Amino acid sequence: MTETTPSPAVLVERRGHVMIVTLNRPEARNAINEAVWLGAGEALAEAERDVEVRVVVITGAGDQSFCAGADLKALSRGERIAPEDPVKLAWGFAGIVSHCISKPLIAAVNGTALGGGTEITLACDLAIAADSASFGLPEVKRGILAGAGGAFRLVQQLPRKIGMEMLLTGDPITAARALELGLVNAVVPREGLLDAALALAGRIAVNAPLSVQASKRIALGIADGRIASDDAGWAQTRQESGTVMRSQDAREGPLAFAEKRAPVWKGC
Repeated sequence: MTETTPSPAVLVERRGHVMIVTLNRPEARNAINEAVWLGAGEALAEAERDVEVRVVVITGAGDQSFCAGADLKALSRGERIAPEDPVKLAWGFAGIVSHCISKPLIAAVNGTALGGGTEITLACDLAIAADSASFGLPEVKRGILAGAGGAFRLVQQLPRKIGMEMLLTGDPITAARALELGLVNAVVPREGLLDAALALAGRIAVNAPLSVQASKRIALGIADGRIASDDAGWAQTRQESGTVMRSQDAREGPLAFAEKRAPVWKGC
């Protein structure tokens, strides 16, 4: 009897000038562990180096979840989900959220995108969603906060009061509502999702690559691999995360969730 070789945590495929990066842990709702972080981050680094790659599509395996955020089960076992290498750590959650490359990123959201899944979507330049997809930052319901850029990017990319409502209630929205708000560019049936993302990528890839890349850098203020206007948001996120994660409520939220009961908040 031979052992089955485990599937790679991230699949990378080329379709002409388009690189498709697939988070490949459908059994864990594509939750992020260290292998996914490294695989996705290395794919984006390769895309930036390779002149033949003009657009990157990021999607999830299966038809249930785009990404369920951090792999809490791995964390509970004492496993790392972030690499020790400081350069790769600086790529941000999933190897994506603060990994600024000049090649356009398109999220092809194939299912639920809650927590880290929404934060990956916010980090992409464009997004196509399956009609079954949903988006939200439920961290406040668990006594934690959206530490992968969501706490500041959501209110930047949506009407301020709508973004604040989502951020402070933790309630999700449907793909149709995300389209109304401009969080995604299009909503399509699940079976046509990748084709729709590739069609959008193709409309970009036919253009002059240096012009596209320069336009993205200007639009987002990318210089030396970072967006300077995001620096304050990341700094405050780190500071506030440290305070929140040391609180009793940060322990109570996940415990209550695991025990399937309402949390009892202490505010400390």
